[in-house]
Amino acid sequence: MVSVRLLVLFLLSVSLLGSQPTQSSQQVSSPAHPAGEQSPLDPSSLSFPWSRLRLPRYIIPLHYHLFLHPNLTSLSFTGSVQIQIDVQNNTNWVVLHSKGLHISKATILDQNLAHLSDQVLPVLHNPSHEQIGIFSPRVLSSGQKYFLYIEFEAELAEGFYGFYKSTYRTSQGETRTLASTHFEPTSARMAFPCFDEPNFKANFSVRIRRSQEYISLSNMPVKTVEVNGGLLEDQFAESVKMSTYLVAFVICDFKSVTGTTSSGVQVSIYAAPEKWQQTHYALEVAVKMLDFYEDYFNIRYPLPKQDLIAIPDFQSGAMENWGLTTYRETSLLFDPLTSSVSDKLWVTMVIGHELAHQWFGNLVTMEWWNDIWLNEGFARYMEYISVEATYPDLKVEEYLLHTCFAAVGLDSLNSSRPISSPAENPTQIKEMFDTVSYDKGACVLHMLRHFLTDEVFQSGIVRYLRKYSYKNAHNQDLWDSLANYLFAGEHLDLTAMMNTWTLQKGIPLVTVTRKGPRLLLRQDRFLRTVMPSDPLWSSLQKGFLWQIPLTYKTDVSGTIHRHLMTSPTDSIHIGEEASWVKVNTDMTGFYVVHYEESGWDVMTKLLRENYTALSYKDRTQLIHNAFQLVTAGHLPLNKALDLIGYLKRETHTVPLLKGLGYLEAFYHIIEKRDELDLTQNLGMYILQFFRAVIDQQTWSDSGSVSERRLRSEVLSLACHLDYPPCLERARQRFKDWLQSNGTLNPPTDVAETVFSVGAQDDHGWASLLNTYKTSLSAAQKHKILFALTSILYYSTVIRSQDLSSLILMVARNSRGCNLAWNFVKKNWDTLVQKFQLGSFCIRNIIIGTTGQFSSQEELNEMQLFFESIKEQASQLRATQVALDNVQKNVRWVQRNLETLRSWLNEQMQ
Repeated sequence: MVSVRLLVLFLLSVSLLGSQPTQSSQQVSSPAHPAGEQSPLDPSSLSFPWSRLRLPRYIIPLHYHLFLHPNLTSLSFTGSVQIQIDVQNNTNWVVLHSKGLHISKATILDQNLAHLSDQVLPVLHNPSHEQIGIFSPRVLSSGQKYFLYIEFEAELAEGFYGFYKSTYRTSQGETRTLASTHFEPTSARMAFPCFDEPNFKANFSVRIRRSQEYISLSNMPVKTVEVNGGLLEDQFAESVKMSTYLVAFVICDFKSVTGTTSSGVQVSIYAAPEKWQQTHYALEVAVKMLDFYEDYFNIRYPLPKQDLIAIPDFQSGAMENWGLTTYRETSLLFDPLTSSVSDKLWVTMVIGHELAHQWFGNLVTMEWWNDIWLNEGFARYMEYISVEATYPDLKVEEYLLHTCFAAVGLDSLNSSRPISSPAENPTQIKEMFDTVSYDKGACVLHMLRHFLTDEVFQSGIVRYLRKYSYKNAHNQDLWDSLANYLFAGEHLDLTAMMNTWTLQKGIPLVTVTRKGPRLLLRQDRFLRTVMPSDPLWSSLQKGFLWQIPLTYKTDVSGTIHRHLMTSPTDSIHIGEEASWVKVNTDMTGFYVVHYEESGWDVMTKLLRENYTALSYKDRTQLIHNAFQLVTAGHLPLNKALDLIGYLKRETHTVPLLKGLGYLEAFYHIIEKRDELDLTQNLGMYILQFFRAVIDQQTWSDSGSVSERRLRSEVLSLACHLDYPPCLERARQRFKDWLQSNGTLNPPTDVAETVFSVGAQDDHGWASLLNTYKTSLSAAQKHKILFALTSILYYSTVIRSQDLSSLILMVARNSRGCNLAWNFVKKNWDTLVQKFQLGSFCIRNIIIGTTGQFSSQEELNEMQLFFESIKEQASQLRATQVALDNVQKNVRWVQRNLETLRSWLNEQMQ
């Protein structure tokens, strides 16, 4: 059955190739002139006046008057923009950004709106830098203000950037079209000529002309007037001062639900008309979040309204456009019948993230993209602070550990980068939106908050936001705002400390050795791709030193002790009477801890005899550190496996799932290698060891958030391992669902497992595909897509936005791993065209499809492919991350496979 279904892969390839951008949308226009007019200068006699990627600083935009008339039938738009500019050096040239726009007219006017020239001005193009240069025969004088007026047209973009088209299907099968924007980081220039860099902040007055069956939305409140031809014109109020990447507009036929915050901000959630019922939870969250942030930041939300809209075609999770945040449907819509508790938490966190950006990023913006972490790291961290405060029952703090574990995973590869890194061209800038900026940024802020205390941290960021409101900021500005702090009676040089975390890549390994009453400490750079015995080790360690805010506790007091480690080696007096010491309390610090000599045996004994002496966060971190140290060659695998032996008695979800997650990861690696006996033994061990946990799960949606998450994960794995009671219950649930014609939904927390088991036969697969086509629930569609890919059968009904997810879902399957990778290689050019080089989708595809490779042959094949796309691969950090990751897997297998085999044989006797 499977082999026949593999053949259907090429259909997806055909559908991919059929949706490339049209030629005309990519052409760069040459300036046109009205009939009878001659340009005062032949453009061919002029050369482009600017050679750098970044725009000159001597012309500053002050105010954009933007007019757009999109046509959703012809899928094109016309427009004009009048930009008030402040000239700070004498010049004949205005250089700004434009990409894919046909410029039909350009003129410059003085402050009184009088034309400087009676001729249409020449427009030169530099497509490689996405810039245009407009020549003025009369010198623009320093200290004067002018108006630059440009008319333009273009097709609505294919893909997910700029001003692009999107569609959705009604339940009657009718396809409806809308147009939406996504400008971050460098795509506002695809919608209108502009100074498309974050520190060119300006005010925007937007007008949109449309037909009556649509509405339009933008950043600000709207006033609508009738114009000729039965058309309407939406005139949006002047915006606050902001960067171009935050401008947004949507033309659609959506419905909304509206509420008001306690300070009077009008909040509206927009969605396709038939999905309107799924907007109510988001409204409740958004109102609560805005109230929370106004209180936490002690700064009023600066706009009169906040719209949140679910866009059917959307590459990322969401976008923080000021006053008009845009979302993927799975990130905003919540259907109580089909959305699980994990879906609910996701929606809550994404809204928390985007609304945090209204202050961090929108009100205060990084000076340049090298410091994008000031936006994204803060917003990621504020997700946790805001959701914990507004929805404590969602237990969001349990997820912060996983955010930091993800950051450790990337940062312990040599291909990582500093939080603040150079980025110049659009591809490099897109690559900055990664695990380092988001997750490591959040975890470093978490460490700083715990070190400074909540009160000092909060008052410092309020100071930062107030001082730089409507301006741009650097790293240093944040440290200066937080700097008023004493540690151990001395003034702390916060800049020196934090520069070690943001200006150098990597993560420290703190090795702890107990010597009587003292704890000896050593810091090294933690690397999982190079062993301490390797010749490269010492050169990769050179020059790395962190100022580490250490925390620790012992069994002799409940106090959390603090110590700032600033040198390669250090020591702490803890007393003779302490029988154990746990370093990095609750993993508030971003570092890995290794307990040398008998240290890990002490921890294993503690967990076995009295695991509740440590918090669940400490227990989870011990498990994480132990297995990371195995990969890095610091700890034998059997020691880490012995450490998790206590899990049979573990009562908390998070450490339980962490231990189970490592065993599952090992299972997937060896399953793919055709190690049949080892795969079978590990599967039997997992089922045997966790049998009590598996058997006590109910197939329902009852219990706390933690219990429901455990149920979802455990039953999914049990069915994957062919545990008969699990398969039987899942089949029965699926049968009930089929017989009810989809009206009796499976419990949301186990729906993905039920669908995956049900998809194993032809009838079940076909039924799921039919439901996928017609379902109005994005959450349900995602669960069904997961099930459909579990047996490697593809369909052309998949939306482009879900393609990267689909590829990764196939790659997770041991039989689909090579299939997904071959698909990526075959369709590479089309994937890059669709998602753009440097985007998180391309990064996820590269790293995700190769993540389970563990042989030298697979590593060689990857290197050959990356060599064949050398020009593109050389621009991508993701290719090196993928290679590092597989090299790590190859080494893990070489060092640990036999240990795992022996250990399992002992356990199974």
